Amino acid sequence: MEGELDVLEPLDSRQFHVAIKRLADSLSFGSDRSPFLGSGLEYVQSRPYQPGDPIRSMDWRVTARTGRPHVKEYEAPKRMPCWLLIDTSASMVVGNHRRTKYAQALHIAGGLAYACLDRVSPVGVLGVGGRALRVEPSLSRQQVLQWLLALRRFRYDEATSLGRRAAELAARLTNRALVIALTDLHTEDGLRAIELLGQMHDVVVVRLRDPAERSLRGSGIFVAREAETGRAFVTHGRRRWLDDATLARDLKRANVDQFVVDVDQPFAHRLRHFFQSRGLLGRGAR
Repeated sequence: MEGELDVLEPLDSRQFHVAIKRLADSLSFGSDRSPFLGSGLEYVQSRPYQPGDPIRSMDWRVTARTGRPHVKEYEAPKRMPCWLLIDTSASMVVGNHRRTKYAQALHIAGGLAYACLDRVSPVGVLGVGGRALRVEPSLSRQQVLQWLLALRRFRYDEATSLGRRAAELAARLTNRALVIALTDLHTEDGLRAIELLGQMHDVVVVRLRDPAERSLRGSGIFVAREAETGRAFVTHGRRRWLDDATLARDLKRANVDQFVVDVDQPFAHRLRHFFQSRGLLGRGAR
């Protein structure tokens, strides 16, 4: 691929790491149940006591109710991997706000990755731009930091590959996984591939949005150019890039949750509430 890599934001590596850890702490605060919970002991049933069962496993309530000693049984520990699909394409790095969609996406990806690791859920990453980036899920914080730092460098000429790579991931995943796509959804085939993933896996779209994509009030009619394809189009200031209502309806039908992040607005509290609400509904923890 042609084009030189640019460095994301003026933060040095240490400040970048601190910011990510702060977001991870915020996402983890106040809840043990969440979609990141992929490991642990879960209660299954109570059964009659058998010689040799540990006393600490006694189910005293059932024992008192039935008059016969019972013990609790738990599921063996299990881990559900989390795949982060990070859009590195050109439309993510252009906009009219000082903080780009790509910068915000990488910040969120780091916070989500560390929050997953806190709950012993392996984390993998898949680049869905022009770069061939794929890191298999692991519990290594060092590995997460390595790909985060590598992704701080970006290009202005990458096309999206969300549709193709999401479809490839769907074909190779044999066990249920949590898939979080961080993208602006500037691709129709990407949406279809995400909907396909949602049929078998727990899928979340974290959609990044620049203020210009909400509206360009007062700008009248103008000619614009799509960052990735170079396609010119005519639009006006009241028009949105995506029809939010239609998109939300289509994702809901595919059993895919969506969280919209406007790069010019605070998001951490809403993001924490969003994932905690999903945890209380029992999704992603099984």
